[in-house]
Parts: sequence; C-alpha cells; structure tokens
Amino acid sequence: MTRKFDFLIIGSGIAGISFALKAAKHGKVALLCKTTLSESNTSYAQGGIASVTHDPDNFEKHIEDTLIAGDGHCDLAAVAKVIQEAPSQIEELLNWGVDFDRDEEGNFDLHREGGHSEHRILHHKDNTGYEIQESLIRQVKAHPEIEVYEHYFAIEILTQHHLGELVTHHTPNIECYGAYVLNLQTNNIHTFLSKVTMLATGGIGSVYSTTTNPEIATGDGIAMVHRARGVIKDMEFVQFHPTGLYHPGERPTFLISEAIRGYGAVLRTQDGKQFMQKYDERGSLAPRDIVSRAIDNEMKIRGHNFVYLDVTRMDSEETKTHFPNIYTKCLESGIDITKDFIPVSPIQHYLCGGIKVDLSGRSSINRLYAAGECSCTGLHGANRLASNSLIEAIVYADAAVKDAAKRLDSLTYNEFIPDWNDEGTSLPEEMVLITQSFREVEQIMSTYVGIVRSNLRLVRAMNRLEILYRETEHLFEKSVVSREICELRNVISIAYLIIKQALLRKESRGLHYTVDYPDRMRHEG
Repeated sequence: MTRKFDFLIIGSGIAGISFALKAAKHGKVALLCKTTLSESNTSYAQGGIASVTHDPDNFEKHIEDTLIAGDGHCDLAAVAKVIQEAPSQIEELLNWGVDFDRDEEGNFDLHREGGHSEHRILHHKDNTGYEIQESLIRQVKAHPEIEVYEHYFAIEILTQHHLGELVTHHTPNIECYGAYVLNLQTNNIHTFLSKVTMLATGGIGSVYSTTTNPEIATGDGIAMVHRARGVIKDMEFVQFHPTGLYHPGERPTFLISEAIRGYGAVLRTQDGKQFMQKYDERGSLAPRDIVSRAIDNEMKIRGHNFVYLDVTRMDSEETKTHFPNIYTKCLESGIDITKDFIPVSPIQHYLCGGIKVDLSGRSSINRLYAAGECSCTGLHGANRLASNSLIEAIVYADAAVKDAAKRLDSLTYNEFIPDWNDEGTSLPEEMVLITQSFREVEQIMSTYVGIVRSNLRLVRAMNRLEILYRETEHLFEKSVVSREICELRNVISIAYLIIKQALLRKESRGLHYTVDYPDRMRHEG
C-alpha cells in the first residue's frame, strides 16, 4: 500500500511533534511512532530546557557556557542560532500549553545545572520532558492535518538506491522520497511517499547495556542515513550522565537529574568523602564529562560499582517539592533521599553526534531533514551542556519547517518507487540468534567503548563487531522483515560509526577520552 503526504515525520519527541504542528500549516502531515506518541526520549528528560529569560543572564553568557562545555568543537553559528532563538521558542511552548514552574511572583523558577554560569533552566518539577511531550500531544491529536501512525516502524528511507540507480558514497545529488514502513501490528510493509521527510528518531542508548534511554532508542534514523550514503558526524562523542540510580537489572536506568546537584547535592565515595574538588574547582557542578570520568576513576581505584549523591543537608520538604519523582522512585528502592545517600554511577545518556545538518536542518540528502538527538547541528560540540538538547530540537525543527515550506510547491512525489520486495524470505528459525547478537553488541560497546577508551579496546571492539555484522546481514537477506532484525542492523551500524570515528580522533576532547592520546590538540585535526 502506498500513502502520500507533503511531510513525513519519523519520530514523536519534541523535534518531531513541534515540526508536525508547524508543518501542518503548509500541507498534509504523517507522524510515525515506533510505539506510541508518548514513548520518546523527550518524555524521559527530567532536568529542563535552557533559555535566557532575564538579567543578569544574557545570550553572551549562555553562548560562552556552551562553548566551554563543547571543548573547542562547537559550531559558533549553530550555538548563536539556538541560544538567540530560544526565548521565542519558549513562547511557542507556552502557547501550546506547557506549564513551567514559577515562583510566588509569577516569574520562572529557574534551576542552575553543571556548566551553567547562571540560573536559566526552565522546568516542570523533575519531569519537564513529560510535561512538554503531553502538552504537544494534546495539540497534535486536535489537528485535522496531522495523521498519527502508532506502531509504525521505518525500515529504510527511499532514495535513488530503490530505483536501481548506483549511488556512490556522499554523492551530493541523493534525494529522499519517503520511507518503507513496517506496520508492527499487521506485519505489512507500506510505502510512504513524501515531498519532505523529517527524521526525529532520537538517541542510541540501546547500543549500550545500561542507559537512561527507552528501549526504542536504537539509532534508527542515523543508521538509515548511513546506509543511504548520507553524512554522519561526531559519533565518538557519547555522553554518559554522571548520576544514574544504581539499581542493577533495571532498564532503562532511572536518571538522577543534574538539577539536584545544582540544587545543592554533593558527590561522595562509599566511605562518605567528597572527591570532586580533586578533579575540578567547580566540584560537583563541573560539566558532565569531567564528573563522569571522575566518578569512573574513583570507582575503579576502589573497586566499587557506585558512589553516593548526598542531598541530606538540604531542607527535606523543599527537596520533596522540587524533586517529587526522584523522591518517590528512590523510596521504592528503600532510599529516603532526605535522610539517605543515593547510590549512583555513570550511565549512557545522550549522543552529541549524528546526521550532519546545516542551519536549516537540511541533511546531506536532498529533501531530508533531521532534528533532535539524531542530528548533529554543531551546537553541542564534544560535550553537551546540560538542558541544551530540548531547546536545540525545537529551534531546529522550526528552522526546518521554514526552509521546507519555501520549497514545497517545487517538489513532487516520486511515483516510480517499487513496493518492498520480500521474495525468497522466511521467518527466522531461531529468534534467539537476534536476541543474543543484540546482547553482544551491548556488551562490546559497554566494555570497550565507554567513558575511557584506548586504541587496543577500540580495535578489539571493531573486530568483534565485524563478525556480528556479517552474520546479521546474512540473516536479514533471507528473513522476513521484523522490528527485531531491523533494530539489530541499526545498532550494529551505530556501534560501527562510534568506533570508527573514535579511532579517527587522535586526541582526547570532551566526551572522547583515550589513554593513547590523553591531551587535547590545540587545533582541529
């Protein structure tokens, strides 16, 4: 079955939904969700959304904080764009019904997080992402020009490859015509044709064994663009959040928001000693890469699996009011955060790289845009500043809509795309092969491509991954398409890209730290 839309959006987080709401003013929109509208990385974002709102804060300070966190690898134009456009996008969110916390005078109750020089984090309790997601969903459901497809999984984006044309690596004239999409409830594969396609597929957390991301975060958009010969950038910069709740076996790992350190919590070793001042004068409020490596080092030299986060010196009622979800979640694990230390350890959290896009959100593939975590705008550089991701997603979704709307009338559907061909395939005899390969990818990445790396570890990871790649491609060629086999292919692609680009970076910078090149080069190379 073939469906036609002006705009095809793959992914339903803040980037995808805000793009849908704005694109619907210009044409007919299809919004695809791998599971449901509510399930996205956005929903799991606790801390908040960064924006300059009033003095003494200003754009220059926010820009400077972002550049420092990015460790000399940010695109200044992208940084300026996001930060200067942030206030107007906050207004958009307010118009859509998002409720940010305010003080008694009615002003925003702003948090400060690691790496920020001012209080500029707007939030809703400690579940800001969920509040944004649910507010935007209400708007989407009420919009007549948006068709929502839940439990629809994009298999491949459509390009000249599917017309039998030979496309060489990074050819500048590759075009996207839509996507092949699997209906997960019927197992039928549909062809979605579009004039414009937006990838908003989120993160890559499922490539690692422990992550704060939901299980749907398998890097689908990045992997599809990679297979279509699009440009992928900065994959070596994988952010590990310093403070995931240490609760072995739970997935996704519950995040202890960075805002709690901005509020006054401090890190301690298991014997109760503070340690962050040894690593950075900002202590527990240092940027995430520094804090994560410090915790990793303290755990390794002591042989421990976690450190403690201590918020007990703060007012207990105020703590409960500011962090109700964290308080409740920890209480379920027998931890009263107003009296007890919280066991934490670094956890995979965010990807700073992804599909390379320009200031209009355009990828290297014509008619294909990307926004949110799956994209690489240059804002984050080598390390994302806390709470910059949600604002980046909505700013770039806005830029992409404005750019796409200007081109829409000149674009047509490609009517020559053939239906998906599954001739000669059969159901895989043993699903355990797919499950086991997935676990092996997680183990390879968590063991060899974590917070601290080396050439030896990276080469070993690549060698192990090569075997899994060959086995999986062989299985894919003869198997009926399923979400499981497609996600396995995608996480293998993501793992390959992270390892390959990590091996190419002969320095330590931001989130990429290697014992072979412990120093940062003075120039980009």
